[in-house]
Amino acid sequence: MPRSKMATKGPTIVRLELTPLQVPFKQIVREAMQAAGGLGMAIPAEEDWFGGDFAICKMTDEAGNTGLGEQFVWWPETGVSPNQIIIAIQEALYRYVLGHSPFDYKDIRTHMNNNVARNETAKGLLDIACWDLMGKINNKQACALMGGCQADVIETGALVPLMDAHSMSDMAHSWQQAGYGTIRLKLGRSAKGDEDIVRLVRERLGEKALIRVDYNQAYLPQEAVKAIKAIEPYVIELAEQPVAATDFSGMAYVQRRVHTPLMSHEGCFSLQDIEILMALKAVRIVGINSERPGGVTNALDAINIAKEHGFGVIIHNQALGIADAMMIHLASARYRSLGHAIELFGNVMYEDDLIITPIDFSNGRVTVPRGPGWGVELDEVALERYATGPTVVIKL
Repeated sequence: MPRSKMATKGPTIVRLELTPLQVPFKQIVREAMQAAGGLGMAIPAEEDWFGGDFAICKMTDEAGNTGLGEQFVWWPETGVSPNQIIIAIQEALYRYVLGHSPFDYKDIRTHMNNNVARNETAKGLLDIACWDLMGKINNKQACALMGGCQADVIETGALVPLMDAHSMSDMAHSWQQAGYGTIRLKLGRSAKGDEDIVRLVRERLGEKALIRVDYNQAYLPQEAVKAIKAIEPYVIELAEQPVAATDFSGMAYVQRRVHTPLMSHEGCFSLQDIEILMALKAVRIVGINSERPGGVTNALDAINIAKEHGFGVIIHNQALGIADAMMIHLASARYRSLGHAIELFGNVMYEDDLIITPIDFSNGRVTVPRGPGWGVELDEVALERYATGPTVVIKL
């Protein structure tokens, strides 16, 4: 197959295996979401949500080393399907990967950007696999390749879906009892309803608990200002995405009028998005994950940009084991630049994580997986069980 021309260093990539899959939510999660109105958040999606859709990449070099990548997608937020990710790679992006070394990840990213517009999720899937493969080749943890592991244990936050105030207070308290010091509350039905929830939760958790809120684009800018001001007396760590993801000027309008730091998540699809939000002073915290702004390389750039401008960073997602491990290594490598606990909820939501040895998320903390690369191993049996289509193989 044709491939791009660039200098290579180290073993070259000779094979890509791409698999689409869907993993159902745990029964208890499905029941809780239905009881909460279907989604457990205020996002205006109209379709039922029963599980997560993913694309898995196995990247093999000429010496037989294998790197793993994973991307989570959801139509209302990501706007692509696993099959679309695979098609983008199969029809175009593979040219800038096969025949090249994973250590050329910066050049690979540049050539992908030069030749294929957008598609950050697909590019990120390949980038994530490159970083794992580099770790496998060098027999080093991925965080060590990112400049060094700054922490072996990472604090994590817990999530409370949008329900009635008393149910949310009970769940928040149970998370606190389990060792979690940071709680994210889903809000967005009304300013008065939001205030009732936050007041009850704050009374239940006490003043030491960190409470952050997520509106999932629920409000118009003027409504968002009113809603945030109503809960500010209860000391809020941050407010996530109070207005539409594409309304950058609306985010700036809100941030100028509230004391609480805003964070964009659904609106951070690219590095350019992040730079524009910061230039507009529309946020004070940047939200990133495995698919936004797209893989490890872009995430590292985003964290560096945030640090340079004095912004905080939150790493959060609802992924499976491979992407969880990636984000934990990322948090370890940039631990002193984040300023906030990470949030990884896939281990709570899905019935399987697709890795042989589950990552331990107990007591509000997670230990960085040891071993080369991401330090996790793909469960091939589970991959076959949850696959929604055949594995696409692309090779030299």
